[in-house]
Amino acid sequence: MRFLQLAGGGKMPVLGLGTWMMGERAETAAAEIAALKLGLDLGMGLIDTAEMYGDGGAEKIVGQAIAGRRDAVFLVSKVLPENASRKGTLRACEASLKRLGTDRLDLYLLHWRGSVPLDETLEAFEALKSAGKIRHWGVSNFDQEAMAALKAPAAANQVLYNLTRRGIEWDLLPWCRSRHIPVMAYSPIEQGRILRDKTLVRLANERSANPAQLALAWVLSRDGVLAIPKAATLDHVRANHAALDIVLTPSEIAALDAAFPPPKSAHALDML
Repeated sequence: MRFLQLAGGGKMPVLGLGTWMMGERAETAAAEIAALKLGLDLGMGLIDTAEMYGDGGAEKIVGQAIAGRRDAVFLVSKVLPENASRKGTLRACEASLKRLGTDRLDLYLLHWRGSVPLDETLEAFEALKSAGKIRHWGVSNFDQEAMAALKAPAAANQVLYNLTRRGIEWDLLPWCRSRHIPVMAYSPIEQGRILRDKTLVRLANERSANPAQLALAWVLSRDGVLAIPKAATLDHVRANHAALDIVLTPSEIAALDAAFPPPKSAHALDML
C-alpha cells in the first residue's frame, strides 16, 4: 500500500473503501460487512462514510466491520451542510460516533457547502478536535475558490474525479498539491459508465485486466490523489486491490489522454 501524508501529521492509504449506497437493505448487510473486512485485511485501511449514506445505515455497517480493529482503520465521515451549524455539527458528530461504535474519527468532512456560515462549522471542527473526537477536519465538493476562502487549511478535499471528470486538473488539483492537501477521488470509475469505452477496453485487454482496474489505476497514478471506490462484494474488493499493481506506461497514459482529454480551461466543479 502507498500512502499520502497529511500536513497536520498522519497518513492515508491511496486506495480506500467507499460506502455510498451501503447500509440501505438488511439482506445485503452481511455481504457489505464482509467486503469491508476483506478490504482491511488487504491493507485498504481507509473507510469513507457519511451520515447521509443510508440515513446513517452505512455508518452502522462500518461500525460492525471495524469492531475490534479500530486502530487499524483511518476512519472518515461527513456532516450534512444543513447540520453544520456549531451546535449541529457537534450533535451530528456524536451521532456518527455512536453509529460507528467508536470514540473518534480520523477525518471529519463538511459534505458540501451550504447556507450555514463556514466559520460556525470550522469552530465546531476545532472544538471536536480539541476534545479528541476528531483528529483532522476537511471538506468535500469544494472548488479552488472555496478552498482559498477557508480561514484555516483543510486536511483534505473529497471531490468527484475520474477519467471523464478531469476539470479539477486546471486549478483545484495543482492548488491542493502545492499546499500538500490530499484530494480524495470519489466515483473513480464514474459509477461504471466509462467501462465500455473502446480505448479503455483495448488497453485493459492488452494487460489481461478489466477496464475498471485500468481506470482506477489511472486515478491512483495522479500525484496527491487517493481513491475511495465502493465495493460491496469480495470479488469486487479483490479486483480493486489488484489495481495497485498496475503501473501505466507513457504510451497508455497518452492513449487515455487522447480518449479522455484534460481540461483546456477553467471548469465548474463536477458533483454527483
